[in-house]
Amino acid sequence: MPVRFDNVHLNGLGLYLPGPPIGNDAMDDYVAPLNRASARIKQRILTENGIQTRHYAIDPDGRTRESHASLAANAIRACLQSSRATLGDVSLLAVGSSGGDALMPGFANMIQGELAAPPMQTLSSQGVCVAGVSALEFAAQAVALGSHAHALAVGADMPSRMFKHTRFAPAGYRTDFDAHFLRWMLSDGAGACLLGRTPQPIGDSGRALKLKWLHQKSFSGDYPVCMQLGLTHDRSRSFLDFASSSEAEAAGALALRQDIRLLPHVFDVGIHEYVKLAHEGWIEPARTDHFLCHYSSAKFIPVIRDMLDKAGLAIDDDKWWNNLATRGNTGAASIFVMLAEWFASVQPRAGETVLCFVPESGRMTAAFMAFEVVDCKQNMPLPPTQQARAAINTEANDTIAPAAVAEPHAPADAPAALRPVLTALAGVWQDYRSGVWRTPIVQQLVHGRFDVAAYRRWTQHWVPQVREGSRWMREAVAQLDARFLPLAALIGQHAGEEQDDFKILYDDYRAAGGTLALDELARNPGGEALNAYLHRLAAEANPVGLLGAIYIIEGTGQRIVPTLLPLLREQVKLPASAFRFLAYHGANDEHHLARWLQAVDIVLAIHPAAAAQIVQTARHTAQLYSLQFELI
Repeated sequence: MPVRFDNVHLNGLGLYLPGPPIGNDAMDDYVAPLNRASARIKQRILTENGIQTRHYAIDPDGRTRESHASLAANAIRACLQSSRATLGDVSLLAVGSSGGDALMPGFANMIQGELAAPPMQTLSSQGVCVAGVSALEFAAQAVALGSHAHALAVGADMPSRMFKHTRFAPAGYRTDFDAHFLRWMLSDGAGACLLGRTPQPIGDSGRALKLKWLHQKSFSGDYPVCMQLGLTHDRSRSFLDFASSSEAEAAGALALRQDIRLLPHVFDVGIHEYVKLAHEGWIEPARTDHFLCHYSSAKFIPVIRDMLDKAGLAIDDDKWWNNLATRGNTGAASIFVMLAEWFASVQPRAGETVLCFVPESGRMTAAFMAFEVVDCKQNMPLPPTQQARAAINTEANDTIAPAAVAEPHAPADAPAALRPVLTALAGVWQDYRSGVWRTPIVQQLVHGRFDVAAYRRWTQHWVPQVREGSRWMREAVAQLDARFLPLAALIGQHAGEEQDDFKILYDDYRAAGGTLALDELARNPGGEALNAYLHRLAAEANPVGLLGAIYIIEGTGQRIVPTLLPLLREQVKLPASAFRFLAYHGANDEHHLARWLQAVDIVLAIHPAAAAQIVQTARHTAQLYSLQFELI
């Protein structure tokens, strides 16, 4: 039974195809022949499928130019640029694909990491062509239920790495027609759409797409496997059953195959499902203005049309739209790539209806989606894009995750009286360290793109901030009454130890090539806001809430800095003496935070209600400190 939707709209569409279009005459540079039969098989398949150009994310030498996750991330960026939402507005990422760059974890999680996206719910749908529709259905249901205001649905596939001739070497470059077939059929690409409850214009079109209904059904219980990767030719053994990967490759268990003898059945079950939907009133061919049909080969166009004609449910030829000839078959991405390009090129009018049909040959599945083009009440100009902060290197995959950066004090290890406040602070810390990790300066570092100039910018913004640390702490000490004398002694000691630290950091700035005099260095707007906030609190009577600020600031030195320091030393070609401030704080802030825990114990024993002040100040400090990172 189809799922009907009343309040789900596609408010952004985007696609990404790697590299230049590759014509049929240049395919051998990327998908090299395996044996004498290759040229004959290639010519036959290309003649039938009608594909003239396609895109690959590998270069002619078989090297990967862009990862699978980066293809999807770039499609998402294009989608968001066509919308009025930013990545920060999205709370669900649903992705459909035949598989990511790694077997684990889920592909959606890898794409979230590639984007340095905020914490959100993810779903990874693995399959073949319909996997993207499954992701879209999950996202649509989540939006319809109100659990998410904005969701991204993505389809992406990158099979080209499977087609390199070197992958067939273990089998002596001998393979059957079924493994040859897909080498000339599939290519790389990704597409994305943004879903929301209210219509917002896509780009400057003034229109959005309203999702009317969605239906998909698998017939896998009725048919054997048709398209597969990971099984031997006779489907009797998994690649995991072999003693080694090389043995699995030699046996052909890691070759992508299509049983072309079963292939016609996918259209048979798909058209029968189409007829059912038409008889039940879901599909009205005469009232369908645009028909986006995914097929892997132009050879199947007359097959589909003939079936529809015989059922008396044909859709006029001028309503069909497909980009297979120029974009190739991108699997789970195909319908997303098709929707994005169709919407941009056709510029459909409000009130027109769109029917999408996606058959999948993996083990026989059919999917349908129906949309209506709607006018948006407000056709506002596009806001400036806010995607720059998410722009990260698409080649680097080895990153350090913020999850490895623990909170400064584990609540379970603290005295029972301090556990509630430490638990609340740990929640603040989790949001803070996640936000810091997504700032451009830290993403540049963890993705291996840092250099001396970046380090110089960082220290230039940081020196004047550190210079103020001991000043607001001394101001705060002056506002403490007699009850807090032990606290005043601890904070005074701390301020005294750190009052000249800015000089060490300034020396590091000079070692990185900085030329400005100390008094010429200025805080960025985030640093200015943080400085003003801390001085204002320090001027209040008994400003014990500032312990929350110290938690964030010293925690950064104790937890985040030691994690980043090895990366800095590796990427920034400077002597060890240029990192004295970071090395010093990484080693000493542990002692500072032990003193901080003692200070909190003193305050709560005198004034238990101060716990709320400490947590609130920590939260505000974290927001402002993140802004300082953001604006470097």
